[in-house]
Amino acid sequence: MWNPDMSSSEMKIQHLGVAVGSIDEALAFWRDGLGLELKEIEIVEDQGVRVAMLPIGESRIELLEATGEETPVGKFIAKRGPGIHHLCVEVSDIEAKLSELKARGVRLIDESPRIGAGGALVAFVHPAGTGGVLIELTQRGTGNH
Repeated sequence: MWNPDMSSSEMKIQHLGVAVGSIDEALAFWRDGLGLELKEIEIVEDQGVRVAMLPIGESRIELLEATGEETPVGKFIAKRGPGIHHLCVEVSDIEAKLSELKARGVRLIDESPRIGAGGALVAFVHPAGTGGVLIELTQRGTGNH
């Protein structure tokens, strides 16, 4: 849902999350084929995901490998197969943005931020409120990415 009150200068696309069956196999394309540098791989325990980070310009590709079938990414792959999982938008104030979206009636998965990859504050917006795209919000300056 487009919001004319949101300043595009306060936001940027931080990363594109891609669900994969195996990070090691996916790296054959993203790293070896495209030549993207693998910055690091980490496990985010509470989300049940192994994440590989590959910078591309000012953004990055995040390869997401489920650590189990019952995790969100595991369920996503079982239902839809590998592919684009989410788009992450960096905002200046995640709590204010969540409050604004909630006030506008946008369905949220997370009503308050939590810790995501790299220790960053993150929150997810439900695809039902975005035209079918899972949106992750992250706050600029949080975490080490």
